[in-house]
Amino acid sequence: MADRIADGRGRMRSAALGELVTWAERQLPKLIDDVCAAVRNQMDLYHDEDIVPGDDLHRSMALNLRFMIRGLADPEVTPDLAAPSETGRRRAHQQAPLPEVLRCYRIGCAMLWDLLVDHARSSTWPDSLNALLDASSTLWRLSDEHAFSLTEAYRAATAELLVAQQRRRSALIDALFTGQLVPESGSWEVGRLLGLPLDTKLMVVAAETAGLAEESLVGVERSLAELGVVSVWQLTPVLQAGVVALRDEQRDAVLGILRATAAARTGVSPSYRSLAETPRALHLARSALAEIPVGKADVRVFSSSPLAALIAYDPDEARRLAKEVLGPVLDLPPEDRDALLHTLHAFVDHAGSADRAGRVLHCHPNTVRYRLNRVRELTGRSLSDPRSLAELVTAAEAFRLHPNGL
Repeated sequence: MADRIADGRGRMRSAALGELVTWAERQLPKLIDDVCAAVRNQMDLYHDEDIVPGDDLHRSMALNLRFMIRGLADPEVTPDLAAPSETGRRRAHQQAPLPEVLRCYRIGCAMLWDLLVDHARSSTWPDSLNALLDASSTLWRLSDEHAFSLTEAYRAATAELLVAQQRRRSALIDALFTGQLVPESGSWEVGRLLGLPLDTKLMVVAAETAGLAEESLVGVERSLAELGVVSVWQLTPVLQAGVVALRDEQRDAVLGILRATAAARTGVSPSYRSLAETPRALHLARSALAEIPVGKADVRVFSSSPLAALIAYDPDEARRLAKEVLGPVLDLPPEDRDALLHTLHAFVDHAGSADRAGRVLHCHPNTVRYRLNRVRELTGRSLSDPRSLAELVTAAEAFRLHPNGL
């Protein structure tokens, strides 16, 4: 007897639920319009239709609500999740924030539930409200499945977009470093796409990797950004290189961050203005890196001297020049050779003043003059002859840049 009563109640509730579903299907057009209006009213993302057009919102909401109602009608049927997956992918490409997308669907589900509850309460069918309560678990399960499918598709599409963006960003940075720009876009356009400001100075940083394709300037982009400095970086198996946009007053702070971060040899180019000069700046940064002893974690800035830049562009010719001009000096025992070369460098760096060079070298000016006279005797080049002086200065700079190759 109890079984027959329970079975009868089951059939009554099933019939009541069927009536609810049939009624809800007739209300769908108005419900879809009402939900879309509520979403546009409550959420800025959908209000202006700049990101998600109105017809797109209407279509996805219609698919969602139909999906829910059909699932209530036949909870045993495996739901088709292609629609929420497609919506998730589309919203990712539209760059709509995922929390806002999910909130939109929650609004739709809540309005559907309220509509069903109101009708069940006023329905003349017996047990309508109890039937709806029994089916509520199905409704929320379908809602969860729908949201999960949308979320997974959204995240997968976002990951694909991120990889594509990273590939493009890497290609743009590579175009700056190599100078291989497409004909219809100049370096300024590449800089704009990378987010580099065009009203600041630039410099290139080149650091050895800590291991194979392993950053040695870990977190440098974030640290510079915290300083208000924009930078873009590229990682290769052996080099971590970046273009840094900075103002003059930020230079010392930027170098401080590099020195605090560097875990390997790091070279820095002189400042420059045009992005078109980036390949040249990269070469100078790598030249500065090469000046640092192997295995020493240090940061070295390439000289701002145009002469140094000229010499750096042809290392082989620079070494040949240094050997030809300074050969007899270079053949001396290391202690004597270094004393003469340090004196020549100090003399050149301090405007040809023996007094100032002596103060830097902690020796008497006459000692400076004696050593310079020895340089003249060994090389056959006088510091008073303009051509000979130019050759000595150039050779000394070449040795300073390439000491290990001589």
